Amino acid sequence: MDANKVANWKFPDIEHAYTEKDTILYALGLGCGSDPSEPDDLKYVYEKGLVALPTMAVVLASPGNWLGSKESTVDYTKVLHGEQYLTLHRPLPPAGKVVGRGRIVDLLDKGKEKGAVLYAERTILDKASGEPIATLTSAAMLRGDGGFGGKPGPQPEPHRLPDSPPETHVDLKTYPNSALIYRLSGDWNPLHADPKVAAAGGFKTPILHGLCTYGVAGRALIKACCGGDPTRLKSLQVRFSAPVFPGETIRTEMWLQGNSVSFRARVIERNVVVLNNGLATIG
Repeated sequence: MDANKVANWKFPDIEHAYTEKDTILYALGLGCGSDPSEPDDLKYVYEKGLVALPTMAVVLASPGNWLGSKESTVDYTKVLHGEQYLTLHRPLPPAGKVVGRGRIVDLLDKGKEKGAVLYAERTILDKASGEPIATLTSAAMLRGDGGFGGKPGPQPEPHRLPDSPPETHVDLKTYPNSALIYRLSGDWNPLHADPKVAAAGGFKTPILHGLCTYGVAGRALIKACCGGDPTRLKSLQVRFSAPVFPGETIRTEMWLQGNSVSFRARVIERNVVVLNNGLATIG
């Protein structure tokens, strides 16, 4: 890896016009509208009174798979999405034109055996006014690119979950075709669709996108902590700890602490924690 090149990567501004159809498709990818006993989900998938899920910001104005390009010089076969942070500055409109403005925040060298950690930020701006809608920060684990002589830190400490049992939880199903629907929102990685690619990666079947699991947890937080009002979810940060297979049930476990909610998510069928060290802010 050319560490200097990666650390100083320049992203062009990306314009993205999205429609109500895109907003509905994103919600369908998270399972909204699949269960008739959840009528409150209708507002995410029906054009009359349509509301955008706040986590949809993660698929807007994306720079695409730049880490997988030859120009990045990164060993993309060993890259993992480690953490995701989202801050909402205002409610996300159900349709609109936005601009994505990206930058590299930091590149840490954890050593040749441990790899590197790359922090990238993307701000989503309303195209007409220039006002910020959301700020996204992601941490990518570059497992094959450590040992280049860079600084090892400082690195943000993961949010510590309470030692007590969760106060509440919400179970949300995924479906066998969830990844096939979610990928239509912009992440075309064949790992989530092609059994041969999944097998080459060591998985028995294609896996669900980590950001789809992230969105499902966001739905659970809105249900349990926001009174069903998505505009009350102000921020959401989490560490990815294990993959989900489409068709599994995601249980989001929560601890309420004033305007903050600590959370994690586990797959019920395998009792595996798939999202950890989660922290949300409620308005």
